[in-house]
Amino acid sequence: MGLLEQCEAAFGSRDLYGVLGVRPQASPAEIRRGYHRASLRLHPDRAEPQDKEEATRRFQILGQAYAVLSDAEQRALYDEQGTVDEEGAALRGERDWQEYWRLLFKKITVKDIEEFEKTYKDSEEELADIKAAYMDFEGDMDRIMESVLCVHYTDEPRIRKIIEKAIDAGEVPPYKGFVQESKRKMMARKRRVEKEAEEAQKTKDELGLGGEDDLKALIQSRNKDRKKDMDDFLAQLEAKYGKNAKKGGKKTAAKKGK
Repeated sequence: MGLLEQCEAAFGSRDLYGVLGVRPQASPAEIRRGYHRASLRLHPDRAEPQDKEEATRRFQILGQAYAVLSDAEQRALYDEQGTVDEEGAALRGERDWQEYWRLLFKKITVKDIEEFEKTYKDSEEELADIKAAYMDFEGDMDRIMESVLCVHYTDEPRIRKIIEKAIDAGEVPPYKGFVQESKRKMMARKRRVEKEAEEAQKTKDELGLGGEDDLKALIQSRNKDRKKDMDDFLAQLEAKYGKNAKKGGKKTAAKKGK
């Protein structure tokens, strides 16, 4: 079975870009970040013992998809013909994909995360990534929030303002999924992410963060003010739009900021 067939069987798609969660126009750096994000989610070390074999298989397929898209010649062949060179060096069967992953990505410390966030948030790179995600997912905030790097659910008011400003400036279209998103859908997203926070300990081990106290301090310091901002944002939405917000809202998000 070739790589594309394996991707379809494991991920439900033959699209290598989709498997990595990136755009076909993604830069090499974006492809690398997409692979890193997807591989952390699928890493075999995170799987239960009974699921480790399947997790390892999917992790290997993910590594092969990245190997193709990170190789200029292989990527050009895939883009032009929709095929991959199964005999090429990028897909050598003897490669240890977990060791390959370790060579690509060093263990990440709390300081690494903080330094990256400082330079990334509110940067031109983040702005471009938000606009690209908005266009790719046609305004679906669930997928936008999952796609953009370094975002917590309490960053949503900031992300929405960036998108609203881009809509007002005519830089992106006013997709219905964004401008008419209901408060119910927004709250469901908030509950989902809070539930996922219960996996913080696994993520800590996976990323090689410092001790438990370091992680708790990091989370608490970041989220105390963010939670208040998010609660205030939801309260303002409720007060401003009342019943319309509960039923799905007929006013656009772009108009909310005016």
